[in-house]
Amino acid sequence: MKNHFESRHALGPEEVKEMNTSQLRNKFLIEDLFKEDSVRMTLSHYDRYIAGGVMPVTKSLTISNPENLKAGYFLERRELGIINVAGKGTVIADGIAYELEYKEALYIGQGTKEIVFSSIDSKQPAKFYLNSAPAHRSFPTRKVSRTDAEVVELGSASSSNHRIINKLIVNSILPTCQLQMGMTELKSGSVWNTMPAHVHDRRMEVYFYFEVPEDQSVCHFMGEPEETRHIWIQNEQAVISPNWSIHSGAGTTNYTFIWGMAGENLDYGDMDHCAITELR
Repeated sequence: MKNHFESRHALGPEEVKEMNTSQLRNKFLIEDLFKEDSVRMTLSHYDRYIAGGVMPVTKSLTISNPENLKAGYFLERRELGIINVAGKGTVIADGIAYELEYKEALYIGQGTKEIVFSSIDSKQPAKFYLNSAPAHRSFPTRKVSRTDAEVVELGSASSSNHRIINKLIVNSILPTCQLQMGMTELKSGSVWNTMPAHVHDRRMEVYFYFEVPEDQSVCHFMGEPEETRHIWIQNEQAVISPNWSIHSGAGTTNYTFIWGMAGENLDYGDMDHCAITELR
């Protein structure tokens, strides 16, 4: 089994102001989340958040325990959120199997020792997108289907941001220590996400973009509201957003993205909004 683990240090706004395109991409963009029969994880030192991907094709895969975590096993001091973004698959957590369809989620609590991933059909393999955050206590493992989600409709076609927010792993659905995850689906003809933009100094965030057609792209905006930067993103790539940074995007077509965050609180509405006309 191939395992890839990368660690990225946190940077402040003054450092980011001086970065060129390649430097921004190297520090914040996660390009290769899915490789056949591979587990790939990137640790960000912003709130020690991990984003990763597992793609079992010819065999089952387990999450190894990265040396960097200095733990007895991966979830000894962590919790884990999973959303399947491809074919049907199965996750076995300490002997209990959970079958995940496309866009279904699974929360796995701290203290779970063995996690095994597999695809139902190797010709249509599952792709399990992972987010993990430090945890101080154990909560029950639970599957969250599309029908379990808390759904919010925002925006409008006139402002090109008509979108459906599916809150999947949030405290209104199930208890977690600090991890929150959900999925935003843009309607046809809409391209803007998270606009008006905001920051939340109490939490960092990672965006994972998918359902982006092969010949299309998304421009992700980051940085301080008065000093923005951008990163062009392709299908099934993720971007790390520091807690001092906005996180917004506009695509050349509509798309879907998964948001995941962790930090000081579980208040989804804890945001410091930025007026569109004040962005620079």
